[in-house]
Amino acid sequence: MEAQVIRSLLEQYGIPCLLKGDAARTIYGFTVDGLGEVRIMVRESMAEKAKRLIRGKDNV
Repeated sequence: MEAQVIRSLLEQYGIPCLLKGDAARTIYGFTVDGLGEVRIMVRESMAEKAKRLIRGKDNV
């Protein structure tokens, strides 16, 4: 759920992203030692801007 919120935030600011994870998160809905982990992937050229947005920095 949190990854979806972050994805929406990034896309709102024109940063396309891809969520990558395994099927376990959709079945069980929790993470243990990386099982169920979701990665939010952005282009390298947009990574710093994405990090600032996620951290809530105003100078985007």
